[in-house]
Amino acid sequence: MMNRAWVVWALVLIQCLCGAYFVWEILASILGIPSVPLRWNVRELVEAGASIGLILGAFLGVRLALVAQKATHRAETAHRITSGEFTTVVEAYFEKLGLTGAETEIAWLVLKGMSLAEIANLRQTRIGTVKAQCTAIYRKAGVSGKSQLISQLVEDLLF
Repeated sequence: MMNRAWVVWALVLIQCLCGAYFVWEILASILGIPSVPLRWNVRELVEAGASIGLILGAFLGVRLALVAQKATHRAETAHRITSGEFTTVVEAYFEKLGLTGAETEIAWLVLKGMSLAEIANLRQTRIGTVKAQCTAIYRKAGVSGKSQLISQLVEDLLF
């Protein structure tokens, strides 16, 4: 529905026409001006159209509010990243995944592009330990490897 602007404009037009008719009826009644005579079945159609238009307008309003909220969240995250808070944003992402302290350290080293052997050497541990920790990180992130982790991180932070 959001991709078809004509649907939104048609909805607005229906609401405006029905609203204008009802306002005219009220003003005619108050001011004693002759009203537009409509047969009962046409008047029922106008009232049904106005009711449907109001309901659809409410649903559209909620949908637009949710889209705006999501866009605001993305914009705030992008602003934080571009304002020098990249580390904070990534740390919050790792925390959201539920990574342990060691897994967070490994994840940072993976993001920096280090190999498993380099990470094991730097942390003075066995490569099997690093592999196990990487597997736990990938499982928590819902990915199967380093490239997917990086891709998911970028996607979650920017989109």
